[in-house]
Amino acid sequence: MTTLTNTSGAIPTELKPVSSTTTATIVGVLFVVQMVTAMVGTSLIRAFVDGNKDRAPLTLGVLLMMGAGLAVVGIGLLTYPVLRDVNPRLAMWYPILRITECLVSAACGVYLLAHSQVVSNHMLWVYVPTGVGGIIFTYLLFVSRLVPRPIALLGFVGYVSLTIGVPLDLLGLLDMSHGAGLLLVVPGGLFELVFLPVWLITKGFSAAHADQAGHSPRLTMHT
Repeated sequence: MTTLTNTSGAIPTELKPVSSTTTATIVGVLFVVQMVTAMVGTSLIRAFVDGNKDRAPLTLGVLLMMGAGLAVVGIGLLTYPVLRDVNPRLAMWYPILRITECLVSAACGVYLLAHSQVVSNHMLWVYVPTGVGGIIFTYLLFVSRLVPRPIALLGFVGYVSLTIGVPLDLLGLLDMSHGAGLLLVVPGGLFELVFLPVWLITKGFSAAHADQAGHSPRLTMHT
């Protein structure tokens, strides 16, 4: 007689579509790529704002910012299956906010190329989805222990600082691109450029938790 039994045992290794180690490595590389391309792109755009009217560096800067945006989208999509088993509702918002971040950045870039003028406070509008999405991301990393908690906490502090800094900058109380205002972006920068990618590339996600991602109870047949 054939019966159906509900089991939640581990899926054999050979049936896993993509290993958590591979996902972690790609995500780590994408974090570095998006940070480096964004920094170079921002510097080229700032040179145009400061008086360099050469269109070629400006165009390259906008393209690099768009490339950084695509890397950000990749991070959101790749980490969603890992974060989903921690908290499905919160995890869903992470790729959505990363896609929003990419679209806002791209829209500002297109406007700049079309009108040779930057959108007022354009980086602050990009920081909004970056900060909120980052808070969700690092909270899920912290509670799940997918990475060491000090790394997740550094990122959480960084994204909270970034999010708080946006209204303070808009109100003219500080400038997040100069002086003391830069301190608000330092923790997040260290998290995205150094600590998280280095850990993901060298160690990956914590195996005890990452191996559960995408593995839900299933039906097996016994005869």
